[in-house]
Amino acid sequence: MPDGSGVRAPTVRGDVFTVPNVISLARLCAVPATVWLVLHGHSLAAFALFAAAAVSDGVDGWMARREGPTRIGTLLDPLADKALLVSAYVTLAAVGEVRDWLAILVVFRDVTIVGGVLVLTMLGQRVEIRPLLLSKVNTVLQIVLVGLALLRAGGVAVPRDVIAVLTALVAASTLSSGGAYVLQVARGSAT
Repeated sequence: MPDGSGVRAPTVRGDVFTVPNVISLARLCAVPATVWLVLHGHSLAAFALFAAAAVSDGVDGWMARREGPTRIGTLLDPLADKALLVSAYVTLAAVGEVRDWLAILVVFRDVTIVGGVLVLTMLGQRVEIRPLLLSKVNTVLQIVLVGLALLRAGGVAVPRDVIAVLTALVAASTLSSGGAYVLQVARGSAT
């Protein structure tokens, strides 16, 4: 069925136990382990788990595009991504490795987007959010900052200036992408 642009939307399958979905579920299960490792001072092990999760996101995304998306996969993949990033920021802020205000900003952006979609859906409005390039850049910056903060916490020499620049870039991209999504939803709900 065309989406208004003349492009046929991909068919979403109802399968549950596909390889991409299992990978997403494993990434979701990595969240509590990563938090525990950081809180107990095992930052290099947390880095290894976080890096594996980040790579698995690319792998399951590629596989899902090749095989076709599933209903559960379209929910599970972003849930696993957000759970891992948000928990990493909150945990790293709790142990003093990232700025607390940045963790709050990252959480607030995601809560605002998800909360807005839920409210509009409960009000009977169909909400369709398309991934934005700015949001993808934001995600990459967030991942790089978490990775470097974990390495630094594990004793690897990561210069403070690099962390400071990445903190500023993550803050700017988080604010910008959050605002862009709010505008996208507002425009969509106005039509």
